[in-house]
Amino acid sequence: MIKNMGMIDRSIRFVLVVLVGVLWYLDIIQGVTALVLGALSIGFLFSGITGFCPLYVLFGVSTCKVKQQKS
Repeated sequence: MIKNMGMIDRSIRFVLVVLVGVLWYLDIIQGVTALVLGALSIGFLFSGITGFCPLYVLFGVSTCKVKQQKS
């Protein structure tokens, strides 16, 4: 996997994951909303950790400043 996300983008995703977790813990979001946001948060967490976003590949976007060579 080639990284295509910069640090700011990854940080924003981590903040969103924490925010959804806090909203769920405080019972502000419930039911279907909590499930949908939880699923999105899992995807954001995965992409934030790996630095790779599959949607960025589809749209040809990269926020990563360092160009990496393919292995």
